[in-house]
Amino acid sequence: MPTDLLLVTRPQPGCAVLTLNRPQALNALSHALRQAIADAAQALATDPEVRVLVLTGAGRAFCAGLDLKELGQTGLSDAAADPVAALEAFPGPVIGAVHGVAITGGFELALACDLLLASTEARFADTHARIGVMPGWGLSQKLPRLIGRGRAREMAFSGNFIDAATAERWGLVNRVLPEAELLPAALALAADMVSALPEALRAYKRVLNEGECLPLGEALALEKRHSRDWARHQSAEALEQRRTAVQARGREQTQ
Repeated sequence: MPTDLLLVTRPQPGCAVLTLNRPQALNALSHALRQAIADAAQALATDPEVRVLVLTGAGRAFCAGLDLKELGQTGLSDAAADPVAALEAFPGPVIGAVHGVAITGGFELALACDLLLASTEARFADTHARIGVMPGWGLSQKLPRLIGRGRAREMAFSGNFIDAATAERWGLVNRVLPEAELLPAALALAADMVSALPEALRAYKRVLNEGECLPLGEALALEKRHSRDWARHQSAEALEQRRTAVQARGREQTQ
């Protein structure tokens, strides 16, 4: 469950914000913090009132990665909680709001989000090879698919940081904003997502996640199956009501 290491707030309907709260350690992932993230994500996944998560960090950083000071005393352990798997299992969208550094394990935590917004001060680095550990939360496989083979290998082999502008240009983050606007923008986007049909939001994320693991032909067939299954449970009257609402919203957004 949430602890002082992880702040869980509900600033608006349908949305919970998870804030890593070890600012004095740049939100480094201690064993206790990893457990807190996993426990909170699992609890919120079963809460019908929470449809979208926002993940961010307190203080000057998003997350500096695993707590190396703690690991120097305890060593690596496969028994430790997996916060990435817990975030990925959340059935609705997860928005990462990244400011300051997202390094190695913190970078992997960011990649557990469905999309990222970044402040102008955000920086990303994969320092696994410099520290002498291997990624275990998906970075080696996710990052090349997201930004391309060469760019991912440049980050992996050099350990160099990229800034927010580069991350946006490479397709790692959706938008870069001034730090004061970062969390408000994430919450506004969360509100847009919450206003979508709840069951459709979860079903769409499931199709996206399942399809990413398949070759294109199989993924297209998967989409077709999901589409047909979904259509069997939709009435013409309900679709017409939603179409009218979507048209009205579109007019508002273009004014």
